Amino acid sequence: MSAPINFKPNSVRRFALISVCLAPLLFAGQAFAQVNALATATDDANAPQLETVVVTAQKRSENLQDTPISVSVLSAKALESRRVVSLLDLGDGAIPSLKVTPFFSRPGALVINIRGVGVMSDSNQPARDQGVGVYVDSVYMGRPQGLNSALYEVESIEVLKGPQGTLFGRNTEGGAVSIITKKPSGIGRANATVGVGNFGQYKTELHMDLPKTGDFSVKIDAIAAARDGLIENPLITASDFGELEKRGARVAILWEPTANFSADYAYDNSYDASTTLYQQLIEGGSARLAASVQLQKTRAKTAIVGVPQQPSVGKTWGHRLGLDWQISENLRLKSITAYRDLYQDQYDNGSAPSTMSLTQASGVFTGQQFSRMSTAVFNQDQFSQEFQLIGETNRLKYVAGATYFVENVDDNAQAFFTNQFTDATGLANVVLSLDYSKIVLDRASRVKSTSSGIFAQGTYTPAILADKLHVTVGGRWSHDKKVGELYIVNGALPSVNGVVGPRKLNASWDRIDPMINLSYDLSDDTMLYAKYSTGFRSGGANSRSLDYSPFKPEEVTMYEIGAKIEFLDRRARLNLAAYSGTYADMQIDFSARYRQLDPVTGALLVTTRTTQEATNAPGKGDLKGFEADFVIRATDNLTISASYANNSVKIPDTLNPFPQADGRLITVPIPIHQTHTPENSGSVSIDYQRPWLGATLIAHLDVNSNDGMYLSLVDVAYDPVTRAVTVPAPKGEGGTIANGRLALADIKLSNSASLTVSLWSRNLFNEEHLYNKSLNLSNGTTGFFNEPRTYGVDFKIKM
Repeated sequence: MSAPINFKPNSVRRFALISVCLAPLLFAGQAFAQVNALATATDDANAPQLETVVVTAQKRSENLQDTPISVSVLSAKALESRRVVSLLDLGDGAIPSLKVTPFFSRPGALVINIRGVGVMSDSNQPARDQGVGVYVDSVYMGRPQGLNSALYEVESIEVLKGPQGTLFGRNTEGGAVSIITKKPSGIGRANATVGVGNFGQYKTELHMDLPKTGDFSVKIDAIAAARDGLIENPLITASDFGELEKRGARVAILWEPTANFSADYAYDNSYDASTTLYQQLIEGGSARLAASVQLQKTRAKTAIVGVPQQPSVGKTWGHRLGLDWQISENLRLKSITAYRDLYQDQYDNGSAPSTMSLTQASGVFTGQQFSRMSTAVFNQDQFSQEFQLIGETNRLKYVAGATYFVENVDDNAQAFFTNQFTDATGLANVVLSLDYSKIVLDRASRVKSTSSGIFAQGTYTPAILADKLHVTVGGRWSHDKKVGELYIVNGALPSVNGVVGPRKLNASWDRIDPMINLSYDLSDDTMLYAKYSTGFRSGGANSRSLDYSPFKPEEVTMYEIGAKIEFLDRRARLNLAAYSGTYADMQIDFSARYRQLDPVTGALLVTTRTTQEATNAPGKGDLKGFEADFVIRATDNLTISASYANNSVKIPDTLNPFPQADGRLITVPIPIHQTHTPENSGSVSIDYQRPWLGATLIAHLDVNSNDGMYLSLVDVAYDPVTRAVTVPAPKGEGGTIANGRLALADIKLSNSASLTVSLWSRNLFNEEHLYNKSLNLSNGTTGFFNEPRTYGVDFKIKM
């Protein structure tokens, strides 16, 4: 791992970091002194107002303040201020109800929850799905793998909170994330960015919007970004932990042969190589630790042992064709066709410290293997088609459509130890010489999933109450089907109750997802609404299981009330939402080591295979929460934003229906924790902009905080009879992260070119917290720390 670069002397670098933080605050006092004066200037046409935010949450372009659902939007400007390269950069809490974390063994895959709903366990399997849908230009991304790829030039990111089953369909029980890229404009413009930072970081971007030629406009985007590891691997021939490399390109072509018809085609290709995160050992357990183990209670710079490690590589590519026909002034027909392909491999050896305790009956470490390498290969291709008919009459706005989605997915996985102790105390070890290709597969499965749906939604404004009441009703019929098989378990065909052969999956489900929404325009600047909606996460099967039994879809029903308010002559905006609902047929995993008999001695053996069985929990969980988004344009130069979310998820105690390794059945339900969900989260940002020295000075500071979350569904230990919790699951620590950017923009280079120079920092104050925590009674407490402070400088040229 290369050392952090010093592109300036230490004193100057410290001054730059402090400036990023303090610049907005230095101007804040002056700005607030002007707020009272501005508040009385409501008749001044030149008084600063907030920009109108346009969203497409209801399949048509609308003002955010006229859209009666809870939506948060990050504009292109906000994404640049926060230096967002991929969706993972939203994980620090830019939108409090949205939680984004990496899947630890393959950081190219993301875990995404909204309002505490979406993922409770491993969704990186062929027959499993997430409960938050991610869309890029209205194309559904079917897998969590690949979601951490670099983003191309983005117009906005919309986060739709709460079930979106009516308009978006399957796998949107928690909500949806809609990424909207910038389209070809035909104007003829370009921009290029080059940046460097500590930990060997670099980023290059090129965006070319070519002049229109005939009926065609073309846009080309390319990006490359990389970073050295954050934690050094002592094995010098291996990769460090936390390395990343991203690159990709996108070509978009817009054809406009007539005034009422257009076709837009896009092709994208991305590459994402990253190494696993490093799991530190915080406290020892009951078992004796190897002499070489050092507890690491603060964020480590170097791992305690060198292990084989290499990047996990993800590759995605796809085609999209959109057709848009304006049939008449009030009727529009759209078609969105897409094909995508995904490859993801995995090399995860980041948890060595958790395997360095004594397990041998001999009482010595000599010959004991440790450091579990988990490898996997995942392939997916998908095809999707959607038709939308969008129209309106004097009092009715409506959208109707049909969708079809099919994907083919296969994966295989294996796990094995890579190191071995060579002395009795565990002080010395060697790296084993292994041919990964000759190690038997722990599991392999393949699945074909198909989904079809028909939906319609209409908003009617009755001729009463001065046209201030709006009634929206919608519904969707969905049909999902999954056909596949688990065909390898521990290097052989599965064997269940004496029957040997692939375990087949053939299951289908039909659903109706209704939505009812009443909204009322209390004034020109205030709208109140009440909403009822449902959504679901598709059923499937767990490929870590032994018999591949199907589980049913998971369902969320939610009631929501909200208000959207603008005041101070539209210089301030306050959006509020409160919700309550139920969580039914929750897909719960129970884990245990799979045990088998030694064919020679007949003794029980513990394998490295992770075995899970999935079931739908009985009863219903309770969901409730509150959200607030506030923004004020205090002056022409200063904008202040604040957001808060309280998300509470209560899951009923659940019975583990599966036999334990010794054959016993547990007959008493146990508590279940909702994962990846802080109960309280908040974010504050300050943006300042003013002319300075013939250019534009831009300063941004955001501060994001949460109170921690669980990463394990179940507790650590229970009373063997009553099943009362004797050792609770540890909760990951919350933290407060500040990010900043200070830029000088619009530096004139020529009549047609300008330069922006920006200093930036993420985790500005190098705050440290153990956001992921787990406990094993024998091996001890382990976890992952948040990333250290990163900083750098970017140069951007616009032409």
